[in-house]
Amino acid sequence: MSDKIKELLAKDSFDINDLADIVMILRSENGCPWDKVQTHKSIKKDFLEEVYEVMEAIDCDSPEMMREELGDVLLQVVFHTVIETENNNFRLDDVITDICKKLIIRHPHVFGSVEADNVETVLKNWDTIKKETKGQETYSDTLKSVPKNFPALMRAQKLSKRAARAGIEYDNAHDISALENAVKTLENSADSDKAVVAKQLGEIMFTCASLARKLDLDAEEVLTDTNNNYIEKFEKTENAVRQNGQDMTALSINELDAYWREQNE
Repeated sequence: MSDKIKELLAKDSFDINDLADIVMILRSENGCPWDKVQTHKSIKKDFLEEVYEVMEAIDCDSPEMMREELGDVLLQVVFHTVIETENNNFRLDDVITDICKKLIIRHPHVFGSVEADNVETVLKNWDTIKKETKGQETYSDTLKSVPKNFPALMRAQKLSKRAARAGIEYDNAHDISALENAVKTLENSADSDKAVVAKQLGEIMFTCASLARKLDLDAEEVLTDTNNNYIEKFEKTENAVRQNGQDMTALSINELDAYWREQNE
């Protein structure tokens, strides 16, 4: 047993450097068979899953759950950093230094002499500084910088928000009219080529996401709430069917619809 392991075992409390040491030990020659073969790509989805679990903890308003899940996210940050340290690219201190510098640079109203007495000015300054530091010369550059692997609704809202900064922002009535027209077009092309239908559905989804943004709603949360509500309605319907000694799969769609309406009025 190494001195470092003995030192860690003797501790009752730890800091972020201890976490980095533990990950390095796990990935060492005599470490864990699983940990030492992992790569950025092999644990990429784990990172996303941990972030979603933090979001669930926030929705549950559970400090205990949040404490645990934030630790799991922190592990992912450290794990990816350790991999890059092994490749002699950067260390944990570099990651922390970069984010500290970024926060200082993007808050000149706190760490400098810039005046910003409201949220709107702060966000405008943030966007300007971000464009400068990232070398974004056009509004198109800002749209292209939105990660392609974002959830589609989230990405749609960010794209429409950045387009709005360039002046492409219609009123709600225009969006609703565009949505109605897109639905009508979809009705007329429902039997058309799959690519045509997909295009129309995409237009509808994008317009809905943009409209949600302007109504100060998060499209992902709106759809998540609807999904949860759908499950509740489905369960009520199924319970009613079972209470009558029937099976859902043996009923026609009209019979199921009658149950659905009765249980979810």
